[in-house]
Amino acid sequence: MGVAFRDILGDYREPVSWESLSGIAAVDAHNAMYQFLSIIRQPDGTPLMDQKGRITSHLSGILFRSANFMERGIRTVWVFDGTPPDLKQDTIIERRTIREQAGEKWQEALARGDMAEAYKQARSSSKIDEEVLGTSRELLALLGLPCIQAPSEGEAQAAFMVGRGDCRYVVSQDYDTLLFGAPVLVRNLTVSGKRKIRGRTIAVSPERITLPDVLKGLSLSREDLIRVAILVGTDFNTGVRGVGAKTALKIVQNGEFEHTMKERSPDTEWEVIMEFFLHPPVTHDYTLVWNPPDREGILRMLCDGFDFSPERIQKALEGIGVKSEQKTLDSWF
Repeated sequence: MGVAFRDILGDYREPVSWESLSGIAAVDAHNAMYQFLSIIRQPDGTPLMDQKGRITSHLSGILFRSANFMERGIRTVWVFDGTPPDLKQDTIIERRTIREQAGEKWQEALARGDMAEAYKQARSSSKIDEEVLGTSRELLALLGLPCIQAPSEGEAQAAFMVGRGDCRYVVSQDYDTLLFGAPVLVRNLTVSGKRKIRGRTIAVSPERITLPDVLKGLSLSREDLIRVAILVGTDFNTGVRGVGAKTALKIVQNGEFEHTMKERSPDTEWEVIMEFFLHPPVTHDYTLVWNPPDREGILRMLCDGFDFSPERIQKALEGIGVKSEQKTLDSWF
């Protein structure tokens, strides 16, 4: 998911402390949901489920991560995707195929007792459906957190809100947010902690990327950065075969972008992609209001409705309550 920029952004991924992240953050909701659904699983890859077989991994992620955010002084706004652009249809079809194939490989790995491979394939089979979206919105509302419906790409709307000064930064794992003009991107907030990657347990900590620093350091304009992305491949095109981020950067810096596209990817309508990144559909019609969490409503939804442990939910809510008492509700909401 997202453009493969890691190789050229190493110098601009700044480790940051949780204490420095207080304020309003625009969360790329679909990206966060995907992270929760992928990571919060049993060792064999089975997601968290209630007694009726309904997946609850995303609800666990929302509750405990939101409680963590609140305790650290981070007020989140959750921005949901709207209608995807026509440019994205091929990517959507490809991702659906990958999920289906991963689901099959997951079952095959389980059958032969390969738990490591089963977990890996299970993560890739994660999908966001209407049930996930509906229950996510319900829980966020009970937590008192505002949700914004983007007309199109959620990360574009989140970038717009940060650009307006309504939020401090965008929370997402995807570098695409920078292409949409987000001044500040913070990664790893929804996945921070100890994680298993390729069989190793590593510590994942927050990191901040500032767009002006990236552009200055790489001697690029924002349009140039989009050109690099188009060469590598975005959600709207497959990229030029064999061209990675470092090579793409050199091509753009040398002024050879249009020639390369004409010679090696003549069917790509790169001007249309450029226009979408520069001027995506966004809405100005939103209001940011935070309300105190509805504890009784959260307990009813998660414990009565989805079989969560009352003790774990109470503990999370007590953490929020302690912080609220320290700061008073007026200062929080």
